[in-house]
Amino acid sequence: MPRPSRSSSRPRADPVPPSAPPREPLLVVCALAVEKTALRGGAAGSPAASVTLLRTGMGPRAAERAVADALRGDPALRGAAVLATGFCAGVAPGLLPGDVVVDERSESAAPLADALARHAHGRARVHTGRIAESDHVVRGAERLRLRTRGALAVDMESAAVRRAALADAPRPVAAVRVVVDTPEYELLRVATLRTGITAFRVLRSVFPAFLDWHRNHALPWR
Repeated sequence: MPRPSRSSSRPRADPVPPSAPPREPLLVVCALAVEKTALRGGAAGSPAASVTLLRTGMGPRAAERAVADALRGDPALRGAAVLATGFCAGVAPGLLPGDVVVDERSESAAPLADALARHAHGRARVHTGRIAESDHVVRGAERLRLRTRGALAVDMESAAVRRAALADAPRPVAAVRVVVDTPEYELLRVATLRTGITAFRVLRSVFPAFLDWHRNHALPWR
């Protein structure tokens, strides 16, 4: 049984205006409008490189298609590092709404987790482990099956973003997800409103950690 480690609409990519001359590009990918709103709030005033936010729409097919189109169609994203983010469902025991999960396949996963913990300022716990892929919302017995296979969490887009990013060219790729529901707090229950607000605030607060990862661990790929 795994344990948390210690440690729709047409896709649209919006540049985040940098406050310093741009460096190597970073593409931050999410599925939902509410996730993009949180990310834009976190990006406000960030002393960053050239950062683009891309909302793909829900599901692996939409995510894979949107990322492939963006990387192949926008010269400004040539060589970009790619980070998939947004909300996820927790499947491992001990995860709580608002916890942050770093996919273990992420480039420089340990430094990324450390940066996330710093920027969360105690508002969220950070775990590193496997984020499973699904093409639908996972509930009940299906969560248990994923748990027994070693997953900490599950979402619909992170793996698809990774496939599309690496199919285009070798590049740094990471996935960071904020837990919005757990077996005890499943989606569509009244309590999800509260947990959704918690996850939104955490996602907004950790955006600077994405920039730390980009600055410190993506640049050697130039």
